[in-house]
Amino acid sequence: MTSKSSALVVIDVQVGVVETAYKRTEVIANINSALDKARTAGIPVIWVQHSDNYMTKDSADWQIVPELVPRANEEKVFKKYRSSFIETNLEEILKKLGINHLYICGAETNNCVRHTSHAALDRGFDVTLIEDAHTTNTFEWDNGVIEASSVIDEQNANFSGLILPSCKAEIQATSELNFL
Repeated sequence: MTSKSSALVVIDVQVGVVETAYKRTEVIANINSALDKARTAGIPVIWVQHSDNYMTKDSADWQIVPELVPRANEEKVFKKYRSSFIETNLEEILKKLGINHLYICGAETNNCVRHTSHAALDRGFDVTLIEDAHTTNTFEWDNGVIEASSVIDEQNANFSGLILPSCKAEIQATSELNFL
């Protein structure tokens, strides 16, 4: 697997998604670092933005956070479901670019990051989840509070060394990324 067949996918780092996210500032800084490394190496960057009844397209909450700045030549994918592959042009973009390996970062870990990562594996893409560049929020469920840190740890553990017949998943820290 060469780095030239890879892309960095930045999922839903939008004002209304990460406003109160766990380690928001640190995660966004790590995403910026991953962006710098990918751009320096000539690795395509693909931005994904979610919209729904609560966060409508083009609203203030829908915008990418101001700390991250997509470039004009970088692909953008607009979605309505947790998986970035459902009813979008993501797979078409990846095929056009000859991509077979996705580096994934963004929000929210337990929703769009998880569903997109698994959908990529289902489609035969290798996936590297950038372990310190995805986040979510603490929330309540039937049996109490589910801490964001636990959700993130569980997703990282799930992707650590996962090998399937046609692809694999792994985790890597931002500081270890080397696209060259």
